[in-house]
This record gives sequence, C-alpha cells and structure tokens, in this order.
Amino acid sequence: MVALSKPPIEQFFMKTSKLPNTNPLIFPTIPLIDLSKPESKQHLVKACQDFGFFKVVNHGVPAKFINKLESEAVKFFSSPLSVKEKAGPPDPFGYGNKSIGRNGDVGWVEYLLLNAKPESDYQRYLSVFEENPEVFQGVVNDYVTSVKKMACEILELLADEMKLQPRNVFSKLLMDEQSDSAFRVNHYPPCPEFQESEKNGRKLVGFGEHTDPQIISVLRSNNTSGLEISLRDGSWMSVPADSDSFFINVGDSLQVMTNGRFKSVKHRVVASSTKSRVSMIYFGGPPLSEKIAPLPSLIQGEEDSLYKEFTWFEYKKSAFNTRLSDNRLGLFEKITAS
Repeated sequence: MVALSKPPIEQFFMKTSKLPNTNPLIFPTIPLIDLSKPESKQHLVKACQDFGFFKVVNHGVPAKFINKLESEAVKFFSSPLSVKEKAGPPDPFGYGNKSIGRNGDVGWVEYLLLNAKPESDYQRYLSVFEENPEVFQGVVNDYVTSVKKMACEILELLADEMKLQPRNVFSKLLMDEQSDSAFRVNHYPPCPEFQESEKNGRKLVGFGEHTDPQIISVLRSNNTSGLEISLRDGSWMSVPADSDSFFINVGDSLQVMTNGRFKSVKHRVVASSTKSRVSMIYFGGPPLSEKIAPLPSLIQGEEDSLYKEFTWFEYKKSAFNTRLSDNRLGLFEKITAS
C-alpha cells in the first residue's frame, strides 16, 4: 500500500502506561460468545458488565460481504495520496490522514468515515473510484446492512435477558430511519522508521485511547493485531486478531441507558513497523433528537440515576469538542451528596 506522508515520527510515540499483567493465572480472556446458542443471552449480559467488550461467532454476516469490503478498502488505501485526498478533508465524513478529530489528536492512521444510512450520497468519495464507483457503494451498503442486523440482534438478546420491555428498547434506536450511525474504515500502514524504537519497547499510536460515544460498535479487522482494551486495574490487554469474528464494544450511550451496569470500554490501537492493519467499524447511534437517560425499569428501589438526561445531539457535540482520552461522560454524571 501507499505509505503515509512523513511528519516527525516522535509525535506518534505512545506515552508510557501501565503494562498488562502477564500472570496467566489472573490474566483475563476476552469473552467469546456463540450467537447461535440459547445461553448466549446470559453470556452477553455478563460480558457487557465485566468487560464492555466481547467477540462473537456464528454472527450471520456473509463472508462474501466481508471479503468484498476488505478488498475494496485495500484498493482504496493503495491509491496515491493525491487521489485519496479528493475524498477529503473529513467534514466529518470523508478521507482523513493522521489527524483525528479537530482537537489535536493524531495517529499513524488513514481512514474513510461514511454516513451509515443506505441512502447516503457517497458521490464525493465515489469520484475516487474511477472504474465502477457504484460497486463501492453497493459493497458498503451490503456490509453495513448485515452488520447492523447483527448489532440489533445482540441488543435484543440483552434486553431479553434483562427482562426489558419492549425487547427493541435499544435496537429501535438503530432501526429508526433517523438513526445517526456511522461507518469507518481504518488503515494503519507499516512504519519502517519506527523499527528500532519498537525493539526498545516503544509503542506507536495508531488510534489513541478513547471510548465510543454511541450505543454499540461492531469491529472487524484483517489478521493483524494492534487493538488493545483497558482493564479495570488500568492495565492494557492486547486483543488477538481474528478476521473471521466480530468484536463488540459497549458505547457510552448504552452505559448511560443501563445506569452504569454495562461498561463502555476504553480502547486504543497500536501501529506496527512491519505490518499493515485494516479495520472496519459500524457505530450504531440513536437519532440526534433522542433523549438518553437510564431506563426507568433499571432504577431499582433506592437506586439513583447516575446520569443527567441529554439528547444524543448534545452528547455528540460535547464528545467531539474534547480530546480522545477525555472522560466524556464526566460532564453528564450526577454528583451525589456524600
């Protein structure tokens, strides 16, 4: 693939952070959930409570959709930078390179961010694909439609296990025609000049630590590792690559709706000096006008709501005015008297 332009490499060095506990007796494993099994409901709820992150198999997303999308993504990112830049700069949708958001965050990454609505007009980005541009839009729509269906199934299984009515209390927000969902394809190219620093234990920031503000995120990548999740003790755990499965993140909005029962997981991506990583993420979000607050049925007995009510528009605006690593929900937490 075509290499990214070369600013000073030091700005992408990761600050030293607490390393994972490598004791195999207490080192956790990422929950693996088979969506075809009846007991998946209990496992899904436990994974959302304990990790906010899990892997699913027997997910129902056709391999042909996955393979076609990855092929188109590789083709796009292999184009000359001058061609890719025709699809940028992001506003917020479009092609971006190294700069993440508008608040100074950077990473060794290039990306294409798209509106996840099937009727979205990709014309600005499709001009990059000189031959059969409509193929790209069709491939994205097939993939997103299938992944969204899986995300809704997971949300309904969670509602079933928590005895919530109606069972589409979460999924209806993704199915709403005004759902503010997004789809992102990231490319982390190899960075050969980082090789010596990598040998000395340094890490290269691909995408800095953050939580996802939406309800649920569905991630898939090629067979290159790099994703890390933050554990309760503040250490970081590397997620083994698995191109046949999907990884699911609880988003900030789902944490609020469950009054903190489900945990929005902090995660990051570490880039490599030798390997290229391609990932694709569906971010399932509610309509902009949707009010986000703990569900009344989950406020039990003397339990108080931990969060102030806000609209998705308010939270999205607030989140995108902060740095990636900021505690975005902090502004919306209720302060309880001690």
